[in-house]
Amino acid sequence: MATPFPFTFGQKLTSAQMNAITTLPINDQTASYTAVLGDVGKRIVMNVATANTVTINNSIFGVGDTIFIANKGAGTSTITAGAGVTINTSGSLALAQHGGGTLVALSASVFTFFSGGGATYGAATGGSSSSITVGGINYTLLTFTTDGTLTVSKAGLFDVLLVSGGGGAGGGNSSFGNLGSGGGGAGGVLISTVYLDATTYTADVGAGGAGGAADAAVATFGAKSSLGTLLSVAGGGAGQGTTGPNSFTTLGASNGGCGRQITNPPATTIDQNAGKIGGAGATEAGGGGGGFSVAGTAAVTNTAGAGGNGYDRSAFIGGAASFVATGGGGGGSTAGGAGGNSSANSNAGKTTGTGNSATANTGSGGGGTCGNFAGGAGSSGIVYVRFKS
Repeated sequence: MATPFPFTFGQKLTSAQMNAITTLPINDQTASYTAVLGDVGKRIVMNVATANTVTINNSIFGVGDTIFIANKGAGTSTITAGAGVTINTSGSLALAQHGGGTLVALSASVFTFFSGGGATYGAATGGSSSSITVGGINYTLLTFTTDGTLTVSKAGLFDVLLVSGGGGAGGGNSSFGNLGSGGGGAGGVLISTVYLDATTYTADVGAGGAGGAADAAVATFGAKSSLGTLLSVAGGGAGQGTTGPNSFTTLGASNGGCGRQITNPPATTIDQNAGKIGGAGATEAGGGGGGFSVAGTAAVTNTAGAGGNGYDRSAFIGGAASFVATGGGGGGSTAGGAGGNSSANSNAGKTTGTGNSATANTGSGGGGTCGNFAGGAGSSGIVYVRFKS
């Protein structure tokens, strides 16, 4: 029979009810879910066909509160810490189908997850292999700088970081004055933990978009990066040339900067896993391309806007700070805009000459230019796959 839990004041239990106390209620969920206080002493059972999350927020639970979490569906369920929350475990917080365990609150913000089994990390080969340590955990890292094949020899969980190709910067023009172009938008960034069967998967690394030719041409978009048919993220948006109507008929992961005097950059991107909008243009300067984490800035008169900041991949691969998916700086007649993260990827805008192309395999937008010159090219993306050693 069903358990009488939670009990109420003055309640009398029958012998059958007493015997059913260990039969915990099930909270069945069919989409990503945020745990609530009423889940204490219950089983949260995720029944979702695609990847999903169980979020644990701060100041909801008290010391000793316990929740059992299980994954019934085919999609990986990842126990996710909300703002200010730490969840420790000796296993994995990503639960494959039929995996589960017990979450115990040590305080309102610190939890321990005791894994009750389920999927562990798998093993694979492909790309360039190296050993890394992130957060005190040892991993094997597979890096794909060009298209390749991931061969999974042992089925299990894998952490994946996709960075798509960055967009090219627009072309400059001198027919109506010394005119600056918009910087290229950053490629998209996607981080996910997935369960992979023991087979082969294609790792596609998105190419960078070409810079716009001289005489105000609009650049081309970066290409998407993907892992098989499981994961993909859109390429970066193209920077605008220096004349003509607003050409943002299609949006990229992060949008390119506007060309001169085009002051209405689009407000959204096509991929919610991706980045920010580009900056507006001004009299003789272009806006900066959007970065993954920060929008490109607008141009001011003859000074171009800076590209938006990107993503620090050291959080995934370890080591010193290293940024990908930065926006390209716009071109301007007085000053070019800095690339995202202070031009970490060589994609600052120029006042003259062909625009700077972004550093290869960073998924960053190209740098804009000023005058009758071509914009800089966006860079190719990169694909990382890691598993515990």
